[in-house]
Amino acid sequence: MTIARLSDLADTAVCPLLVIKVGSSLLVNRDGVRRAWLESLVAEIADARRRGQRVIVVSSGAIALGAARLGLEKGGRGSLADAQAAAAVGQIALSGLWAQLLGNHDLTAAQILLTLDDLEERRRYLNATATLARLLDAGAVPVINENDSVATQEIRFGDNDRLAARVAQAAQASAVLLLSDVDGLYDRNPRQPGATLIDVVEGVTPAVHAMASAESASGMGSGGMTSKLQAAEIAELAGIALVIANGLHDRPIARATGEGIGTLFRSRRKAGARKAWLGGRLRLKGELTVDDGAAAALARGSSLLAKGVIGVAGTFERGDPVAICAANGRTLAHGLAEYHADECARLQGRHSSEHAELLGYAPRSAVIHRDQLVLK
Repeated sequence: MTIARLSDLADTAVCPLLVIKVGSSLLVNRDGVRRAWLESLVAEIADARRRGQRVIVVSSGAIALGAARLGLEKGGRGSLADAQAAAAVGQIALSGLWAQLLGNHDLTAAQILLTLDDLEERRRYLNATATLARLLDAGAVPVINENDSVATQEIRFGDNDRLAARVAQAAQASAVLLLSDVDGLYDRNPRQPGATLIDVVEGVTPAVHAMASAESASGMGSGGMTSKLQAAEIAELAGIALVIANGLHDRPIARATGEGIGTLFRSRRKAGARKAWLGGRLRLKGELTVDDGAAAALARGSSLLAKGVIGVAGTFERGDPVAICAANGRTLAHGLAEYHADECARLQGRHSSEHAELLGYAPRSAVIHRDQLVLK
């Protein structure tokens, strides 16, 4: 069964596993934790568990909490060192808060801290998948955050929207609910006169991206609408619906599902598990630019041959993930390279009959095989 409307998020038969992302601006304000609001949200989670739904929480707030306790300026985001220090202090408070409030409803919280590499490296991704499955089977509520105390700029998600989508993918969730400080996606900046809330999105297109603002309205979080659309793309590839809803109100889940206020991104397709993991990657090692003929062949389901490659960028080895782009720069696909970057550069534009002479060994049939490639 697929999620067709916002009310389906409260239907256990349609949505047996829901990932809920809580933004920093919802959990923490200038005066500290919004405890009464959080208690109302936890009560909704308890309601969901009683009706048989499994729930995973992706919770921001560690940096904001830690910054307040350490007296750091700019909410702890003045520098990477400040953010790491704030996260180290705030994560203890955050996990304790969730454990206490869930415990009040006889629910067990389980903390998981993840970095980008944990979900981008295949073996570690599978380990995370197994851990989530076991926790859910045991009846726990996993509470997940990015491990900001050790993550650097190069190995971090940077926002919990995309982390939530990747966690949903790993856990094979039915839907992701991004609770934010806006009602959903508007056709333009919601501060502009005449801005209209979009109820349903059937696929994230360039036109949809053009509606987004990268700004975070509260100044406390790190994600804006752009990151939420990227999360929707990750979810869509895995066949998972995603909803953006306003979490500023008490019982925000009931408001979204009962009153139908929010934006639903319906899932249109579902790639296999490996291809969904590959297509959802955020960090790629290189880029192959292809001509129009190769782009058309990829759209038909073909492998990428060296003959159609017109440009090679980046430093990558065989098996590394790379982007495949059209001549105009548009990303067409992600794939795992069959050759390292230097070899790709030597082979680009050359017919397969020339490869053995160029490389000195019997080559593989494609630069990227169709089984290791997913269209964007």
